[in-house]
Amino acid sequence: MLFLDVILKDKWSEGESTTMDQSLQEKLIIFITLPLSTIIILTNLLIIIGIVCNRQLHNTPNYFFLSLLVADLCTGLALPFIPRMGLNRSLHFRSCLVVHIFPNFLFLSFLFNLVMVHYERYLCIVHPLHYSQFWVHRCFPAALLAVWIPPLLYASLPAFGWNNWNESLDNNTSHANVCGYILREGEPAGGGHNCSETTYDEEVYCSYKNIFPKPFIYLEVYGLLLPAIFFILAMTGRVLWITRKQLRDICKLNRSVERSEASEHEQRLNLRYAKCVAAVSLTFLVCWVPYIVYLHVSVVLLRGDGKGSSSLNIILSCTGIGSMAIIPIILSLSNRQYTEPVRNLLMKIRTRCTRVQDLGNPT
Repeated sequence: MLFLDVILKDKWSEGESTTMDQSLQEKLIIFITLPLSTIIILTNLLIIIGIVCNRQLHNTPNYFFLSLLVADLCTGLALPFIPRMGLNRSLHFRSCLVVHIFPNFLFLSFLFNLVMVHYERYLCIVHPLHYSQFWVHRCFPAALLAVWIPPLLYASLPAFGWNNWNESLDNNTSHANVCGYILREGEPAGGGHNCSETTYDEEVYCSYKNIFPKPFIYLEVYGLLLPAIFFILAMTGRVLWITRKQLRDICKLNRSVERSEASEHEQRLNLRYAKCVAAVSLTFLVCWVPYIVYLHVSVVLLRGDGKGSSSLNIILSCTGIGSMAIIPIILSLSNRQYTEPVRNLLMKIRTRCTRVQDLGNPT
């Protein structure tokens, strides 16, 4: 009886500390993701409205970019739920599948759309004369399905049986039976059975470990995410190399025509190219590096059976995924056609405010 009281006290204190830690983690997630999610959602909505209202932007390249903005908007909506995958929650199997599969699908579709936008622009720059003959331009519906259907199919694999839910239930049930036998017989908890830990409650706990097996996570990280990132970086580097080569040809042509005017023109071109390289480098450091670091830290924690700082993992996941979701916004701001409706709207608001202020303060 004394042994049972000690166990119940240990379970109560452990459960209370776990609840406090989880509540602090929930507050940390809200504190980090709420501003990022709000900025991502509102900015994407404004840019989407600007593209839809401008008929001159209704073409294949902008349709791909519009799909990317929709995926980025969905990622902003799912951003507060992605870090919660690492927390244990009491949910049934179907609800646990939804809260893990749906955010994973939205993020994968966002990454696929980002790859497609870079690939379409890469073809347009590298092969400008034959761009209309490529399948991306000729089969736009198929290309659009290619960035939404495969992520949905892959993210839904746990729903078709590739999960650890039954295995986790079997392990917890067998552990609970052993501890129950020890308590009934009054024997000491030996033989490597730690009966002071929660066993029955873990049967209904919803965690990413119960939904995503380790091979699934390794395949997603090293087979989908990292190759997609390196593919985007390789295409960006190739475009910069082609741009640099064309810049040199233009400078040589200008020098052969008139040296005095070519010097100033060359400086402007070199300055624009330097700004472009600086922008790409800054985007890589700010947007890509945090997410790559988060992926490697998550794999290290997974290999260590999740033993590590969960708060650190939450911070890295929020900043990494949030920084990646800013990439379409950066691409949109670099195109004046996308931001022109918003700028016109702000100018009208500013003009009306100025008129109201002038009427309120007559001279």
